[in-house]
Amino acid sequence: MSKAALWQSTAAALVLTAFATPAYAQVAEGDPEAEDTVSGGRIVVTARRRDENLVDVPIAVTAFGAEELARRGSSDITDIAQITPNTTLEESRGTNSTLSAFIRGIGQQDPVSGFEQGVGIYLDDVYLNRPQAAVLDIYDIERIEVLRGPQGTLYGRNTIGGAVKYVTRELPDEFTLSARATYGSFDRAEGVVSVSAPLADPVRIGASVARLSRGGFGENLTTGEDNYNKDIWAARGTLEIGGGGEPVFVRISGDYTHDRSNARGGHRLIPGALSGAPVLDNVFDTRGGLVDPVQDVEAWGIAANIRFDLSDALTLRSISAYRADESASPIDFDALPAVDLDVPAFYSNEQLSQEVQLLWDDGGPFTGLMGAYYLDARADTQFDVRLFTTFAGFTAFTQANVDTQTFAVFGDFSYDITDQLSLSVGGRYTWDERTADILRQNYLGGGSPVFGGAGIAFGAPSTNFEGSEEFNKFTPRVSLSFQPTPDHNIYASFSQGFKGGGFDPRGVGVNAPAATPGAPTDDEIADFLSFAPESVDSYELGYKGDLLDGDLYIAVAAFYADYTDVQIPGSVACNVGGIQTFCGVVSNAGAAEFYGLEFETNAVLARDLLGSGDELRFQGALGWINAEYTQFITNIGGVPTDVSEFREVQNTPEWSGAATLGYATPLANGELYLGSTLSFRSSTTQFEVPSPFLDQDGYALLDASILYTDDSGWSLGLYGRNLTDQEYRTSGYTFIAVNPTTGEPILTGGQPTGNLGREGTLTAFYGNPRQVYVTATIEF
Repeated sequence: MSKAALWQSTAAALVLTAFATPAYAQVAEGDPEAEDTVSGGRIVVTARRRDENLVDVPIAVTAFGAEELARRGSSDITDIAQITPNTTLEESRGTNSTLSAFIRGIGQQDPVSGFEQGVGIYLDDVYLNRPQAAVLDIYDIERIEVLRGPQGTLYGRNTIGGAVKYVTRELPDEFTLSARATYGSFDRAEGVVSVSAPLADPVRIGASVARLSRGGFGENLTTGEDNYNKDIWAARGTLEIGGGGEPVFVRISGDYTHDRSNARGGHRLIPGALSGAPVLDNVFDTRGGLVDPVQDVEAWGIAANIRFDLSDALTLRSISAYRADESASPIDFDALPAVDLDVPAFYSNEQLSQEVQLLWDDGGPFTGLMGAYYLDARADTQFDVRLFTTFAGFTAFTQANVDTQTFAVFGDFSYDITDQLSLSVGGRYTWDERTADILRQNYLGGGSPVFGGAGIAFGAPSTNFEGSEEFNKFTPRVSLSFQPTPDHNIYASFSQGFKGGGFDPRGVGVNAPAATPGAPTDDEIADFLSFAPESVDSYELGYKGDLLDGDLYIAVAAFYADYTDVQIPGSVACNVGGIQTFCGVVSNAGAAEFYGLEFETNAVLARDLLGSGDELRFQGALGWINAEYTQFITNIGGVPTDVSEFREVQNTPEWSGAATLGYATPLANGELYLGSTLSFRSSTTQFEVPSPFLDQDGYALLDASILYTDDSGWSLGLYGRNLTDQEYRTSGYTFIAVNPTTGEPILTGGQPTGNLGREGTLTAFYGNPRQVYVTATIEF
């Protein structure tokens, strides 16, 4: 079917669906039913910076409330990707708390400084500028919203692919004390204690402390440490003043996380070329010998969210925040005891942000929002690339400090042309300034002085760069929404996304092409290290409906995206000073085209099956995306060549979806819930160059849960995740020789040929195995 025919048939189906189904009275805000936490039209979201029923929002958004997350036994935000169409959220390769996020084919895999995220992560409306410590554990949650498509006219930071909003719950007016304890497979032991109390009307204070621990899924056979373990302390504190109809509401919150989990070691997929070390049987076992620095991630932040009701129609909001994190990571790429390709690394990030919004809503046909956003962020990275088996004691050290200053003004306005037809128009102008200070120095003597080596300089710096560049862009958004009744919404939208350029922190300046014989000039080095902004034009046609007196919710979205100047970060083997070493390569090599469909539903299949008040409910999500490069220019033998035919969009399976069957029935003084979810993803490529060794075939995961919730305030749940013990790869590292055009690996004796280090590097990281655990909660 052609794309034109696909869009025509989709539009016709949406219109027929809207008029062929009965309607029911819309749930008004404030109605207890509007707070239903099951994903459906009745859940209240703030996707457009105001409280709205999900069915009214002309944006593809999936929302998960606290009750649903508890029923599923969700641990952190990566869990929701299994049940959200066209979304990937996962721990980044050799880390436990760094997030890799992709929505509709757009994301960012590299966590080093210099690269902006394609998907924005928000913690209580505060944008997290860096992916370190962004795998947020779920506790004291109100809801999580996943917005698909470019965001920028409503949110502080422009995000080109989408946004994930993590919203914690506000404090109650009365004293509360709650505790949650979990015990399960692999010695999983967790505890969360939360307390809140009114100090004096209208002041409330609250705090939570969480201890999250688990033994390893495997073992590091060299060090004896658990592999894939968890060792986290976390805390939150909140002070609230006002609320409950008061004209002023102040919320000051702080959070702290300390992750001392062991370094996550990869599983080698090929034998050691030098040592002959065989492939291990257990995919969660590793042999990496790098232990310094000790894995350690510490993150904290403070935010002030203030709302002033200037009148019944006009509201002023201020969101001020400061965040910082520091990470120490020993990454053993080759996953063997030898120092063949070992990378000790430090990451240090901090950000200061201020957002101001002015909202108008007088109950009439016109509503609007105007805002301004400022971010001052610093991202510093230091790492060694130790290649001792290649050249005794040889290290390529990189220090990259990348600062970002961004300022933006934005607005979004809606007008009800009639009772059924509404037009929304928005726009944003962004000023980004990126400043980089990059040093690349080779050392002998066992490493750089930063990581305890003798620090004997080996030649002059191969990169010694300071530079700055500005990126400015206006990005519009427009949507038209038709609601034949309050329970149906047909919408069409256009939005443009933008992600600023920058400088490759891992690039090697001496490799810059020179116009004349000799060393490249400073300008040529700047051009070589820099990359331009990328942009996307996104079109969406959708339908949302609450049907059958609220028993059926349906959301359908068809989308098309034209993605240009795609930033392609990569790491390759290269020659510097006669030694085969590590180099970063980033270019705007591509243009891509994405189109697809998304379907979500929440349906009550039956009531009063076995007794009065019981309910059988089905929840489904399905995503299909055709994501392909239409241009991918790379340099082959000094000739720019389009290899788009042989490249794939990473972390974007063609099909993704989930089906949940849940049964709830009154029992004793509470409710018993039984549920099971089957989620699936089709085959996935880890990088733009496909690898038959590293890429993951399609797979399905089966989860189940039994939860009893008593009216007196306690609950007990039994959960099973990945019950079939499915083995599946989520990410990896690869440094093997490939055909530069097709990307096909070059084989020697049936095995890939390594091109960096003497052992060859092809390592994989895996999703969690089967786990069974029990969770008990009590609230006073």
